[in-house]
Amino acid sequence: MATVEMVMPKMGESIMEGTILSWLKKEGDKIEQDESVLEVATDKVDTEVPAIHSGILKKILADEGEVVEVGKPIALIEVEKEISTRMEYHDTPPTSEETAEETDVLQAAPEHTSLLVSSQPTSYTDAPVKDERFYSPLVLSIAKEESIAKEELSKIPGSGKEGRVTKNDILAYLEHKKSINSSEETLGTGLAAQIQISGEDEIIEMDRMRKMIAQRMLDSKNISAHVTSFVEADVTNIVVWRNKIKDEYLKKEGEAITFTPVFVQAIAKALKDYPMINISVEGDKIIKKKQINIGIAVALPNGNLIVPVIKNADQYSLSGLSKKVNDLALRARNLKLNPDELKGGTYTLSNVGPFGNIMGTPIIVQPQVAILAVGTIVKKPAVIETPTGDMIGIRHKMFLSHSYDHRVVDGALGGMFVKKVADYLEAFSLDTKI
Repeated sequence: MATVEMVMPKMGESIMEGTILSWLKKEGDKIEQDESVLEVATDKVDTEVPAIHSGILKKILADEGEVVEVGKPIALIEVEKEISTRMEYHDTPPTSEETAEETDVLQAAPEHTSLLVSSQPTSYTDAPVKDERFYSPLVLSIAKEESIAKEELSKIPGSGKEGRVTKNDILAYLEHKKSINSSEETLGTGLAAQIQISGEDEIIEMDRMRKMIAQRMLDSKNISAHVTSFVEADVTNIVVWRNKIKDEYLKKEGEAITFTPVFVQAIAKALKDYPMINISVEGDKIIKKKQINIGIAVALPNGNLIVPVIKNADQYSLSGLSKKVNDLALRARNLKLNPDELKGGTYTLSNVGPFGNIMGTPIIVQPQVAILAVGTIVKKPAVIETPTGDMIGIRHKMFLSHSYDHRVVDGALGGMFVKKVADYLEAFSLDTKI
């Protein structure tokens, strides 16, 4: 038998520490390789940390609520084989959370049913508590997002080690504050709008990810002047090509070939043609992005949305894009994306076609300035031009819906961009190799 150290993993380039939210295993429990052992929070994402060896959880070295630097020991694992004495994480562990949404703000972790860490109600007063406490990056991030000043933060009782405020503490405080404000508003006006609820209605509390998505969508509509242009594309060649190679590709690669990599490739080409779509806005300055990083909106099993990003999408072959899209989509649905895969997007693709929608008006992912939605592919009668005259034939058609920020993208540019994407899709060759 041998004992190895399990250390706090690195969860992104700029993340130097994590807060232990909860231990999913207790001392003496048997753990399997890749089985989640604890949940860790950072200012970017909440993560379930897996074991990289099977064995027995011999000793827990860091308590719940404790902030631990990356690389520091958090537990001892007793294993059967003689191996390295430290359980190093060479890759970022899979996440359990956001997101989405937006790529670098969405979190995709399942929320605890209760926001309170105790069954006893917490008392909140106006008197500040002793505030020599350390605040984790996650708590400070939530405080900043909710506009909680340092003085107000000092009044929140902490249930963590040495009275530290945990994620659950600050979320419970926000719920308490929300209920107080709601009551005051109702008493103050006597006319507060209330939803009529019957005994047959079900009340469902939004999880944190859904709350963040809701806020981000409102923020985007408030920030950007949304305009949407529509183009219908003939994608017959793409459909015929995919039908021709999909069985062989599945047999050879062990995974399906979808339309998404073709869409991503066309978008990447069009962004090179129209680089002023590949921008962001900061105050009165336009930031022209050198990299083409395309986010792919993915629906999660719980109904939420997350947007993993393909970095440098223009540098991939069609085969490389296919593998990247499949990998990101699968890990997104299994809640196993890492924080770096959720940030840095410069343009976003949303595919509403699988839900039977022919078009949509997508909301821009900030700080990007545009997003493209592709609808379902439908067979339609169409006029086909031939050297000997026009004829009517059955074609596969699809609508492209391009939403863009009219503050910096005028209708001409927004319209020309989406038309260029359609042109690339229509010019797709039946002889394309993958």
